[in-house]
Amino acid sequence: MTHTINVNVNGVAHEAQVEPRVLLVHFLRDDLRLTGTHIGCDTSQCGACTVLVDGISSKSCTMFAVQADGREVTTIEGLAKNGELHPLQEAFREEHGLQCGFCTPGVILSVYDFLQHNSKPNEEEIRHALEGNYCRCTGYHNIVKAVQKAAE
Repeated sequence: MTHTINVNVNGVAHEAQVEPRVLLVHFLRDDLRLTGTHIGCDTSQCGACTVLVDGISSKSCTMFAVQADGREVTTIEGLAKNGELHPLQEAFREEHGLQCGFCTPGVILSVYDFLQHNSKPNEEEIRHALEGNYCRCTGYHNIVKAVQKAAE
C-alpha cells in the first residue's frame, strides 16, 4: 500500500507514491537523489540528516515521508541560489568549518534555523545550538568561528 504525497523540496513541487514506512531521509536521498542529506545514526542523535521542514530544522531520519505531505522541505542543496553559496555555506568554507564534510549539511541547516531566532549569538549560545549535531572529526572550533562569521 502506498500513499500519494505532494511535497515542495527546494522550491520544486514533487508528487510521489511512498510506502508509509519510508523515512523522509530515504525519500530525499533515494527517490529525489538529493544526497546532501546524510544518514549518520538512524536514531536522530547525530543530526547528519537535518533538513528544514517549513523552515524549522528537523531530523529527517525520524520523520516519515508521508508527514512531509503538503509541506516545504529545504535540503542543503536548496540553500545556494543561482550558483552562489548561501552566506552560511560561504562562512563555513572561509573558516574551514567543513572538516570532512559528512556532518556539514546537517550542521548548516540546524544553524540556519538557529540564526533565524538569534542573529547575534555568543559562543556559548552557538555551542548550545550545536548540541544536536555531532562532528566526529576534531571538534567544533572552526564550526563556531564559521557561525560567528555568518552572524556578522
